[in-house]
Amino acid sequence: MELHRGRLIDHIQLVVRDLAASRRFYEAVLQVLDVPIGGVGDDYFWADELFVSSADSRAAQGKLTGRHHLAFQARDHAMVDAFYKAGLSGGGKDNGAPGERPYHPGYYAAFLLDPDGNNIEAVHHGPAKRSAASVKITF
Repeated sequence: MELHRGRLIDHIQLVVRDLAASRRFYEAVLQVLDVPIGGVGDDYFWADELFVSSADSRAAQGKLTGRHHLAFQARDHAMVDAFYKAGLSGGGKDNGAPGERPYHPGYYAAFLLDPDGNNIEAVHHGPAKRSAASVKITF
């Protein structure tokens, strides 16, 4: 098995009401962000650090997680634009069309609400150089 991780977040779990609706949404936005679905089961799916399950899954203990804000990294403005369009097509709702934000110069983002009302963002911080695409963990 091989995983790719960043430095701060190991994983995030969202417990959702309608797993099929959430899977349609996340498959749409993750595809344009070039992040593959890593695995699926009857009551869950996951991609990199994101784990999404139904309330009746063993991992959820019968409770929804509530509203969260997740921001995905995008390579450029075009990827942010594609995220927004794919998310709307995948069942998401507009929560802020693609554009510059005042957080810092070059901050270009779009915001969508997923089927459970989570605020999902794609952001490009402007020209930058990464030391590595990800941390690769093999076991």
